[in-house]
Amino acid sequence: MTETRKISKLWRSKPTMEGAGVHLRRAFGYSEVPMFDPFLLLDDFRSSTPAEYLKGFPWHPHRGIETITYVLGGTVEHGDSMGNRGVIRSGDVQWMTAGSGIVHQEMPKGDEAGRMLGFQPWANLPASHKMMAPRYREVKAGQIPEVRLEEDVQVRVVCGRVGDVEGPVRDIVTDPVYLDVTVPPRSEHFHPTQPDHTVFAYVIEGQGYFCQEKAPFTHDMQGANYFDMQREPFLENGTLVLFEKGDRVMVSTEEEPVRFLLMSGRPIGKPVAWYGPIVMNTQGELRVAFEEYRNGTFIKHRKL
Repeated sequence: MTETRKISKLWRSKPTMEGAGVHLRRAFGYSEVPMFDPFLLLDDFRSSTPAEYLKGFPWHPHRGIETITYVLGGTVEHGDSMGNRGVIRSGDVQWMTAGSGIVHQEMPKGDEAGRMLGFQPWANLPASHKMMAPRYREVKAGQIPEVRLEEDVQVRVVCGRVGDVEGPVRDIVTDPVYLDVTVPPRSEHFHPTQPDHTVFAYVIEGQGYFCQEKAPFTHDMQGANYFDMQREPFLENGTLVLFEKGDRVMVSTEEEPVRFLLMSGRPIGKPVAWYGPIVMNTQGELRVAFEEYRNGTFIKHRKL
């Protein structure tokens, strides 16, 4: 029997600052671990004010995680200790597996009108892969397939599979799915999910319902970024939905379309020791990582 996922919790993204002074909105992060296992955070760096993002993210280390940068407007120049250099533009994805250690930088530039639109989730790596060789993938917009489903639902498939169409990012250990979904007005869409995977959606345009009951939310939510669906059944831009277990998710619309990022992954279920850009399993592993960074032995693999 197919079970449609219900909503577990809701958040609104919150303003924060990262890098050399980049203003962004965080949909979830450190305080929500391990609810989103294997994901660690999701940052929304949309801005029309260049002063809020031009200082960027100068050279900094990562270990034990993957960072996924999805640009929908503007450009991001990047480089890393493996010798990779490039620019990702509207519709492009940079999927970086830090593994045993990488040092990189990301410098947003915006478009001709000064707008920057993009998103970056972090995904954890299991202990067996935290010290794997770093891996970098730059996926151009034209390499990302777009699928049109019933009711004119449109899906960009970055990672995972929709029907017979598979996204270009493959062979990721936590078996993630990363989709950009647009549901037109006055529509209802069901999307299958792995029953044992963590699944969430982040609304980036429009508004929609993400449950069949329309307003079933009765939990006593705590925290300024939680809100009650009894009062606000429509989920709008900047809202994140964490789902309960099930075989599929449902989204429906009324007079407006809704566009959202749909992500899922297989939980790791292990302890998380996290400080800044490095995520390991124990505090001892964290200390080793930062000691190695200070003494110059952090990088284990270099591009020949």
